[in-house]
Amino acid sequence: MMTDPIADMLTRIRNSVRVERPQVEMPVSKVKRGLAEVLKREGYIWDWSESAEQGKPGKQLLIELKYGPNGERVISHIKRVSTPGRRIYSRAARLRPILNGLGISIISTSRGVISDREARQRNLGGEVLCEVW
Repeated sequence: MMTDPIADMLTRIRNSVRVERPQVEMPVSKVKRGLAEVLKREGYIWDWSESAEQGKPGKQLLIELKYGPNGERVISHIKRVSTPGRRIYSRAARLRPILNGLGISIISTSRGVISDREARQRNLGGEVLCEVW
């Protein structure tokens, strides 16, 4: 049993980026799909897909990682903010840009998983899942 599947997802992405793998695979869930979709919309990954492979139970989420033209990392930092033991919630007015807008926070709201920019535009608050830059 896994205590924090979101932290596991972020760790898999962080480790794969460090060794410059083209893609990373993990078990799928609704929140992970939402995280992957936000990362795609914000330009941190190329794409994501779901697949059911033989020999592995359940569906797998496959994320295609993005690198610059000279192999530089697009994701240089990815950090879990809210943990199972310490939930962090924020109102839309209190969401501040990460690195003056160069990074994003990913927020779980009542309307789904969105970036901090979208949350400020829609005036939605929620649980701050992670920060990416």
